[in-house]
Amino acid sequence: MKKYILLFAVLSIFVTDTLGQDKELNLTNTLVIAQQDEQADRYSLEVAILQLLNSYGIKTKASLNVLKQGGTADVLLTDSLKNKLKNEGIDTYMLISVRGYDKRFRPSEKINPLEEEIEAGHLFPLYRESATSVTFAITFYRNDKPMHNELIKTGTVGSKDAVIKKLMKKMERSLRKEWLPD
Repeated sequence: MKKYILLFAVLSIFVTDTLGQDKELNLTNTLVIAQQDEQADRYSLEVAILQLLNSYGIKTKASLNVLKQGGTADVLLTDSLKNKLKNEGIDTYMLISVRGYDKRFRPSEKINPLEEEIEAGHLFPLYRESATSVTFAITFYRNDKPMHNELIKTGTVGSKDAVIKKLMKKMERSLRKEWLPD
């Protein structure tokens, strides 16, 4: 009887995991949106991600190139801007934000709609001196529908530059394994 219960438990975990997997992302283009309060942090993060994605042949654009200086990310939700980006060949939005520090976080079971995520306030700066690690939440939306969500945790950090460098190294692994077309 114990064997059957164990077998059932293993099977149910496997089936749940298989059914809960994301659709294939097949990333070929993206608008990178770093959700940071400080303009310098947004710029640093978006430029680093653009360089990484461009090195793999992914068409990219930074949200800072779309928004007017000092403008809010809410503008990205307007139909006219969405249509303009679509005409430029960009139909995928990549949102990246700091989820928190020094703890183990689990990926969200439910991915919020694009509007909610863009309008949400993100309080955490890119680097905090007392933090030993930084966890980033990365969410992809295609045609306003959530496609993929994951967390990337950087190890020991000593500066903003170190955080970005470690993030890019870990992000490249995810890019090669899960984000690129087969």
